[in-house]
Amino acid sequence: MAQVQLAYFTIDTLDIAKAKAFYGALFGWTFDEAASGPTYAHVADSDPAFGFTKVERARDSTHLYFKVDDVAAACARVTELGGKAAVPSESASGLSAVVCDDQGVSFSVWQPAAGF
Repeated sequence: MAQVQLAYFTIDTLDIAKAKAFYGALFGWTFDEAASGPTYAHVADSDPAFGFTKVERARDSTHLYFKVDDVAAACARVTELGGKAAVPSESASGLSAVVCDDQGVSFSVWQPAAGF
């Protein structure tokens, strides 16, 4: 098995436009509008890739995505180890699933689409 690396993360925000303005001014970040939408803003040319996700209630956390070769297999392994896994969802960037470890800490596993 290849070493798993952090591949993607999101930062929760109550207001996407305000987050773009604040962090753009603070760090000079620009945003990939083609990869963004009303509830998500993708930071252009970021490595690892990341963005902002609109939430209804503020939390002081980020959400980490770990790149895997097979989301279904990763979800099965999480369950075998005593964690929980949501049904994978598909987007233009690939397949992902929110999972929790055996202590309830959540993160996601992500299987990139071709070209990501």
